Amino acid sequence: MIKKTTLNPRIAIPSLSIIIGISIISAIFPKSTLSTLNLLKSLIFKDMSWFFIFSVSLFFIFLIFLACSKYGNIRLGRDDSKPEYSFFSWISMLFSAGMGIGLLFFGVAEPMSHFNEPVIHAKGVYEAMQEAQVLSFFHWGIHGWSVYCLVGLVIAYFSYRYKLPLSLRSAFYPLWKKKIFGYRGDLIDIFAFCGTFFGLSTSLGYGVVQISAGFESVGLINQSGFNVQIWIILIVMSLAILSAVSGVSRGIKLLSNINIILACLLLLFVIIAGPTVFILGAFSDGLGNYFSDFINLMFNTRTYQPGYTKWFNNWTVFYWAWWISWSPYVGLFIARISKGRTIRGFITGVLLVPSLFVFLWMTVFGSTAIYLDVNNLNGAFSALISRPEILLFKFLDVLPLSYITTVLSIFILCIFFITSADSGIYVMNNISTYYNKKSPAWQKIMWGLLMAVLSLSLLHLGGLGSLQTVTIISALPFTFIILLYIVNMIIGIYMDNNYFDTRFTHSTQNWTGKNWKEQLKEVLNFNERKDARVFMKDVVEPAFLELKEELAKQNIDADIKYGKIPLKRIEICIPHEKLKNFSYAIVVKGRDISDMFIEDDNTPDFPSDDYFNLVTQFSDGRLGYDVQYFSKDEILSDVLKQYERYLSFASDSDNDLFLTDTQNR
Repeated sequence: MIKKTTLNPRIAIPSLSIIIGISIISAIFPKSTLSTLNLLKSLIFKDMSWFFIFSVSLFFIFLIFLACSKYGNIRLGRDDSKPEYSFFSWISMLFSAGMGIGLLFFGVAEPMSHFNEPVIHAKGVYEAMQEAQVLSFFHWGIHGWSVYCLVGLVIAYFSYRYKLPLSLRSAFYPLWKKKIFGYRGDLIDIFAFCGTFFGLSTSLGYGVVQISAGFESVGLINQSGFNVQIWIILIVMSLAILSAVSGVSRGIKLLSNINIILACLLLLFVIIAGPTVFILGAFSDGLGNYFSDFINLMFNTRTYQPGYTKWFNNWTVFYWAWWISWSPYVGLFIARISKGRTIRGFITGVLLVPSLFVFLWMTVFGSTAIYLDVNNLNGAFSALISRPEILLFKFLDVLPLSYITTVLSIFILCIFFITSADSGIYVMNNISTYYNKKSPAWQKIMWGLLMAVLSLSLLHLGGLGSLQTVTIISALPFTFIILLYIVNMIIGIYMDNNYFDTRFTHSTQNWTGKNWKEQLKEVLNFNERKDARVFMKDVVEPAFLELKEELAKQNIDADIKYGKIPLKRIEICIPHEKLKNFSYAIVVKGRDISDMFIEDDNTPDFPSDDYFNLVTQFSDGRLGYDVQYFSKDEILSDVLKQYERYLSFASDSDNDLFLTDTQNR
């Protein structure tokens, strides 16, 4: 018997309608659809390239600010929460979901493409090698991971810190409050669901091309065709569905750990079997060039380099859009596995560890391929840049044990493929279901099968390019969403900091518990305007008048001053000729009461939506602390404390400059 579904129809039905509708159009009219979408994409890239560059740079700057500030100590969860996964498993999973399969596809292909770009190659062989390496670092390193990091961090923060659903809509809580559960939040989740589905479907379709090319390379098949691709997708998706049903803690975690170990072994083999001295030197040189050019790369829009315009739009702008379009999926998955980590630990882990691994990978495979192409192969790899899916296997062919390493790379590719699809199934199911409900296994199976069928259909009919372009175009509106994420995060951590920095009310510091029943009544009675006026008339004014009278006996003049509204502000002032006057005032300050506080059944009742505090104010205009629970004698004692502080400070000659009355000179 099939368990009742947990699908949320407000998300699932519109999302499936959009997916099926766009897929049908892309399949029936693949060429005209792709042409129209490419035109739209080129217009966006041409006119908004600066916006993508600026936004991604802003994401990075904001993350560095958080990591270096006091807010970096905030945990993604309760203050005593611990990470659910070990550091190694955590890094393995976020790396597998974030880019694992892309490194195998582009590890050799991208540096070779940059090296052969005419405007870069014209600089000279070794200059082109250096620039190709730095640009590959740039596209796959810290800036790209900043996008994933920011989205994942904000989702994790509001989900675990504020105990909201693990959803993209939760990040809008500071601005929208309960409205995140309405149609606005639904639109965000529908957008994220469609982007995840399209992105994974196209990657599944294109990734199978590289796997089949690998099978052809080792002789398992004579020619890569659609029938072979059907079997590859069915087998890979079956394993991904099995992993998804078993859960994150078992399926994805186990496969990610295995795969990162195998990838490291392959990396180590190439370092040893290849030109080792060159690789180690190139890695060090590449890091130096990358970090020395870091700021220039971060903000460079190639405005003053017209020869780079086409390359810039096709590579840098495309990559930033691609990272942004994938950020709902990858960010949500990273948030899922990051509960218990501090903000600082999250940022440094997501930005630095994968980036350093990417830098090493791009050097070992990409820079080494260029080195061999120039010095040993007479441009054999350069001749294949139009077929990026086979470059990895051609590269391994020139090294020892090529058959074994090719089989190993295919195996790694398949596992990366499975973990990407597995995490994608988890994310789509998470977005499309009701919160805090455990979904039946058949729902995860359904998403996996739907993704496999759609990928195969569009791969056969030629519509995958259209879906990929739709995914890229979606990056523009989602960039605005991420910028609003920053606004919400600032509001969130400010409220978080205020909560934990809030001290006991100044007027409760002398409470001993002797009169606790009366004190409880005072705590539960929030002042209305009339209560504040009664306090000013019956407590504050008599205290100030009594103090003025006593000071006169000591030959010290004091003035009692009232505000424009007499019972809204009362001040006792001791004037001086050469020093700044001593001033102690109490002011009635209105405050709004939170709607949620009022609506809660277990909080004190309020006759209105605001209440009034009685706050001290000093000669420099700054507001001090709440004195609403003070008696007349406690008011007098507090004024004397401030006056003693004033006299002690004023009598020290080192403080003359500060206390000089500049207005009366």
